[in-house]
Amino acid sequence: MLKELNPKFETVMIIDDNLIDLYIISRMVTQNNFGKNVLHYTEAQEAMKYLQENQDNISKLPQIIFVDIYMPLMSGFEFMEAYDKLSAALKNYCKTYIISSTIDNEDIARSSSNTNVVSFHVKPITKEFLDRII
Repeated sequence: MLKELNPKFETVMIIDDNLIDLYIISRMVTQNNFGKNVLHYTEAQEAMKYLQENQDNISKLPQIIFVDIYMPLMSGFEFMEAYDKLSAALKNYCKTYIISSTIDNEDIARSSSNTNVVSFHVKPITKEFLDRII
């Protein structure tokens, strides 16, 4: 009998207003043993509220955050501005990736220049992309 592999990360947060993209990313995360628990948010401000409320409780925080750029109410860039105001402990623990279907070079440059963003990735998420995340 094969031993079940432990997931790469305990908790992964996905923020995307597109329910189909949210589902696809979530399935990629679970099917590829990338994350044990997945926190789904269709609204960035709800995800921010969760992070603000739990920033002093590392066990409840996601190690990886995937955030889309274009969302109503609070965009991915606005989310990252609010994220920058969170505790240093949280920002050291959580690694944030911008995941978007944009091909706008300004959006890509803006994402890449944000010190809190590990990298920018064009949708869809692939197993190869997840495998590169350490």
